[in-house]
Amino acid sequence: MKRANRYPLKALGILSDLEAAELAELERMGELRLLRAGEVIMREGENASSMCILVEGEVEITRSLTLKTGRHDFGSAEKSMNRLRSDGGAVFGEMSMFADHPRSATVVARTDCAVRQVEREDFAAWCRERPESGIKVLSRIAAVLADRVRKGNDDVLKLSTALSIALAR
Repeated sequence: MKRANRYPLKALGILSDLEAAELAELERMGELRLLRAGEVIMREGENASSMCILVEGEVEITRSLTLKTGRHDFGSAEKSMNRLRSDGGAVFGEMSMFADHPRSATVVARTDCAVRQVEREDFAAWCRERPESGIKVLSRIAAVLADRVRKGNDDVLKLSTALSIALAR
């Protein structure tokens, strides 16, 4: 197994406003997980109390989708929602920092990956101890979530329009 210090956090994405000392604090707080391609990192529906910062590699985010498979039969399939790469400072599972809800998606390593898993309680304590640092990260997380809500709203509008056209025929 590779050494942990080979996977330093970088000032990218939600961490882009942090100084080197602040990044080092987060590194110490988060657990480094080294994963092989194909490994499930998070599973939709499981309890959530941590977020992951993708340090190296690529992941795929999927959600379960119900499909009609016959006249009276239904089945399920996984729908790919997004792919994240470490070169963009990707984060996933960040919703668990704000609410105690089950995971909303499954995240699978597409390549060998390194992630820093940060627990909600540890992150909250860090934010209380270092409010300036916490505000920097929380502001970036809020921007990520706002972008995802905006994209979701656009997708709902497109699907509603398509459904309306299909039903009008």
